Amino acid sequence: MRELKTLEQARNEFNYRGESVTGWARKHGFNPESVKKVLHGKSKCLRGNAHNIAVSLGIKYGVIVES
Repeated sequence: MRELKTLEQARNEFNYRGESVTGWARKHGFNPESVKKVLHGKSKCLRGNAHNIAVSLGIKYGVIVES
């Protein structure tokens, strides 16, 4: 299994790539505000959209479920 990223590592990766959180969210079909909540630890990411965001960002192990 791949190593999980910390929230700080996930946030720093955007700067490293020169990509905005909003741009990444739209490209992956997520609501930008939901992605920001995940990146700042304001969401538990247990299920649904927040879970899918966390898995996509590499901060949580799991399976992305299509709705």
